Amino acid sequence: MSIIEFKMPKMGESITEATIISWLKSVGDYVEADETIIEVATDKVDNDVPSPVSGIITEIHFQKDDVVEVGTVLALIDSSQVSDGSQQILTKVENSQEISKKAEVISNTKPETHNPKPATRNPQPATRNSKPETHNSDAFISPLIISIAQKENLSIEELQSIPGSGAEGRLQKSDVFNYLKNRKYPLKSNPSDIQGLSSRAQSRDYPKPKINFVEGKDHIVEMDRMRKMIADHMVYSKQTSPHVTSYIEVDVTNLVNWRDENKDKFQQKYNEKLTFTPVFILAVAKAIQDFPMINVSVDEKNIIVHKDINIGMATALPSGNLIVPVVKNANEKELGTIAKEVNHLAEASRNNKLKPEEIQGSTFTISNVGTFGSLMGTPIINQPEVAILALGIIKKRPEVITTSKGDEIAIRSMMFLSLSFDHRVVDGFLGGSFLRKVGDYLEQFSSLTPEGEI
Repeated sequence: MSIIEFKMPKMGESITEATIISWLKSVGDYVEADETIIEVATDKVDNDVPSPVSGIITEIHFQKDDVVEVGTVLALIDSSQVSDGSQQILTKVENSQEISKKAEVISNTKPETHNPKPATRNPQPATRNSKPETHNSDAFISPLIISIAQKENLSIEELQSIPGSGAEGRLQKSDVFNYLKNRKYPLKSNPSDIQGLSSRAQSRDYPKPKINFVEGKDHIVEMDRMRKMIADHMVYSKQTSPHVTSYIEVDVTNLVNWRDENKDKFQQKYNEKLTFTPVFILAVAKAIQDFPMINVSVDEKNIIVHKDINIGMATALPSGNLIVPVVKNANEKELGTIAKEVNHLAEASRNNKLKPEEIQGSTFTISNVGTFGSLMGTPIINQPEVAILALGIIKKRPEVITTSKGDEIAIRSMMFLSLSFDHRVVDGFLGGSFLRKVGDYLEQFSSLTPEGEI
């Protein structure tokens, strides 16, 4: 037999694992090359994964809802004696009855010969009276895990009780977060000896606050998969980055007037609607060129400065969840090109047709909270970025302005900008200067386009 290993494919440079949504084929089924056999989900998007060859599925190592690392063998496919003739296919299927009998064993026990990595499971919550099982007291604990342990007051005993899903049982952040979801009480422990902890963690018996549930009136809505991922991502961001938010108010009267005067001409020239989002992206991209240290990521004690300026645009889905499609190399594109991409990404988001590459690689994110009527916002940083900009609603109101005749009261279109930034690497001067520069570009929009042309 010619056995082919069907592995979890790589679906982006920052994606290391995916969750199995469903198998479209079973053990003993015949599959064609490039035929979709499994649906998987990452924290970014859902994907259909095709078979690399034609053949019979002989083994399936993981089941629905299992979290599997990229590169891990998902199944085995027997590609021997496959030809274009349907008779051989039928023969294969008939001979697969014995394989199907083996499936019952395979679904409960994973073969040692191929040694697939264990799927991430939710561990049982520890109680004050329970004694944790120590899985590997000598296992390597990464600085990220140590950081999470410090913030969550996890003892060394608790860390050692968490089953690791990484290589050689290595503990990953997803393992810790899964444990924390079910954690009722911290374990009693001796002073922690975790390498690198700045101080000894004191065990605190803080029970989970009681939720008042009124039977017959209140009801429970379980989070869907994407909402759970968003929740984990938001919690991780707040645990990782010390957030600071700065605000400025911007007079966008000239920008609003310019758009009103040119939106019909823009539609005729580019066959695209002109919204404010492309203008915001262009202004942010220009400001990042002036302050490149806002376009970075943090890797332990190193700062990764990104050459590409890829702007993510937080977009609400019909389900109410959030996704962040990306305009790549925004600083190299004209307004018409950016508008075309923005409209495409927004439409694809609404119809759940975004491609994996369209939601990967952002280096800075904007969130137009004004779309929902919000005056301003305090956005949470989209990791591994270090800043995110929220744009509030544009409102007309009387303002005092300085003219050649002196101070006057005029009706102006005003909006608030709020920048949340990671205070580990972005201080007040950099954050404030960048934010002011974005505001300047919006107030003087004609400077972004030749003589204000479209």
